[in-house]
Amino acid sequence: MNISTKTGDCGRTSLLYGRRVKKDSLRIEACGALDELNSFLGLCKNSLKDRASKEIIIKVQNNIFIIGSEVACSGRDSFKLRKKTGKNDTKALEAFIERLEKRQGVRKFILPGSNAISAYFDIARTVARRAERRIVTLSNKGQIKNKTILIYLNRLSDLLFLMARSSEKK
Repeated sequence: MNISTKTGDCGRTSLLYGRRVKKDSLRIEACGALDELNSFLGLCKNSLKDRASKEIIIKVQNNIFIIGSEVACSGRDSFKLRKKTGKNDTKALEAFIERLEKRQGVRKFILPGSNAISAYFDIARTVARRAERRIVTLSNKGQIKNKTILIYLNRLSDLLFLMARSSEKK
C-alpha cells in the first residue's frame, strides 16, 4: 500500500467507509483535533515514569481512536462500527478522576508550564476541549448521535487537568 495516493490533491478526503468530503469540513476538523489530541497524549505517556498513569493514558488513547472512528463515519454507516464509546468508558474516567482528587486538592487559576510534563498535559487538555467544541457543533447539526462522546471528552479534559497538577507535585 502506498502512503501517497494523490486522491487528496484536490482538497477532498475519504471518511470511514469511503464517502468523500472537503478537507476543511467540520467532521474532518473534529477528526484532526482528535488526532492531535492522541499525539499529545503519546507525548504525555512517554514523559511519565508512573506505570499506572501510563496505563490510564493508553486506555484513553484507545478510546480516542474509537471516538475518531465514530466521528469519521457518516451517520448512515455508523451501524458498521464494531465498537462505540459507551457509559463504561466515561465511568472509568470518573474513577481515575476520583482517585486523583483524593490525592490532591484542586487549585484554581493555574498558569500552565511549571514543568514540561504538566505543560504537555495542559496542551492535551486544551486540544481535548477543541475536539469537544467541534463535536458539539456536529452533534447540534445532528451529525453525531452518540451523546456519550461529549460526556467522555468533557471528563477527559478534567482528568488531564488533574494529571497536569499531579505532575507539578512530583
